[in-house]
Amino acid sequence: MELVISNLSKTYPNGVRALDNISLTIPQGMFGLLGPNGAGKSSLMRTIATLQEPDSGTIMFDNTNVLTQKEDVRRFLGYLPQEFGLYPNLSADTILDHFAVLKGITNSSERKAQVEYLLQRTNLWQNRKKSVGGFSGGMKQRLGIAIALLGSPKLIIVDEPTAGLDPTERHRFLNLLSELGENIVIILSTHIVEDVRELCSSMAIINKGKVALSGEPGSVIENVKGKIWKRFVDKNEMDSIAKEYNVISTRMIAGRPLVHVYSDEQLSDGFIQIEPDLEDVYFHQISLLQQAPQESETTTVGE
Repeated sequence: MELVISNLSKTYPNGVRALDNISLTIPQGMFGLLGPNGAGKSSLMRTIATLQEPDSGTIMFDNTNVLTQKEDVRRFLGYLPQEFGLYPNLSADTILDHFAVLKGITNSSERKAQVEYLLQRTNLWQNRKKSVGGFSGGMKQRLGIAIALLGSPKLIIVDEPTAGLDPTERHRFLNLLSELGENIVIILSTHIVEDVRELCSSMAIINKGKVALSGEPGSVIENVKGKIWKRFVDKNEMDSIAKEYNVISTRMIAGRPLVHVYSDEQLSDGFIQIEPDLEDVYFHQISLLQQAPQESETTTVGE
């Protein structure tokens, strides 16, 4: 079971090229998709979810052509977009039952069992009779998650799914996705690098509509081992440091800038070599596309 995306491109009427010849093979399990705002992640998700047409390219899920067999895809697809609407005057269990009917679950006892199970799993059981208009943002997000899981989907797409969730809810949801991902394909589009490192067996970084890198999280981290350096600097040094070194990220620690630098060569001048993490890989790849967007090529790290 795998999703194969080949040479996918999409340019909107305003001239924005959201997808630029994207090719990815997404295997069974959890797949993480990382990228900044405007990178093309949501455009890619919407295209896979049969909600928009690309200008060119193909998408295959096993033997199903996603672009030409949309109704077949929707039968085994679970999709949680970044933004979605709900009927504010209806209760959570009524809404979930309604979407279960739309999903094709016509047997009432089967539908009831699924609705009850998902309300329990998403921690909404105690609030199932309340109108969703009074739900918090996190509760609405959990209901959206329950809707996406209806019908035992084989392909699940979740776009920024933990937005609005507190740490306990976030871990509950991610554990649920991790369990489901053992037997199906789950695409997790997120800004949270930690989620991808901990949960996903494979991943890709996308920026400016291009795939900058793909592979296993462990392998892509290994690829930059020995090349990431850090140093605290004074604020008045920032401009000179940026000119002299390949600074990939800066964060403030107790009021002082801590810079991470990518370098193939040994650095002195107070820099300390560190063990890289996935965040370093992410910032490095984003910086490469920003520096030379026309020349960058996709890097695939061997599994």
